[in-house]
Amino acid sequence: MCGSHRGVGTAQQVWNQRVRGETAIQQFDRNYVELLQEVRVAQTGVQILFAFLLGLAFTQRFQSLDAVQLTVYIVALTLSAAAAGVLLAPVMYHRLVFRRRLKHHVVMTAHRLAISGLVLVLLAMVGSVQLAVSLVLGVGASVLAAVVGLALSCLWFGLPLLDLRRHEQDETLRSTGCD
Repeated sequence: MCGSHRGVGTAQQVWNQRVRGETAIQQFDRNYVELLQEVRVAQTGVQILFAFLLGLAFTQRFQSLDAVQLTVYIVALTLSAAAAGVLLAPVMYHRLVFRRRLKHHVVMTAHRLAISGLVLVLLAMVGSVQLAVSLVLGVGASVLAAVVGLALSCLWFGLPLLDLRRHEQDETLRSTGCD
């Protein structure tokens, strides 16, 4: 293994070698391809949201926004722009360190950027829901936006963390012979 992979040998890599026949480098390559596919899906959604929010400023109804709605609009627009930028960052990172034998660092950095970008997407979506509902219904917009935010947080973060916790408990039981 090249110098940039020192100390990276993990139980996951041992498992990949045994079960999949993958070297650590092959695993990093596969992880990066999988991550890029996930980012492509998220990027499409955030670009549509960003375009919608940008276009909103050029509608006749935009002039009727009150101070709170205008603030929510600016925050949602800024969050969607930030999300688009953060979700694009792994591409630029890869371009700048390409062929430097840093694939593990690219994968780990892209992983963190993808999570950060998705948090920004979540916040932009909540702001967009709040704004749209406030225009249509007026009352209850913040409550509905909070419910949407909570539901998405449970799906995006709670469910995977719950499965990770279950998996760790299963692994502990197997390793102690209590299976």
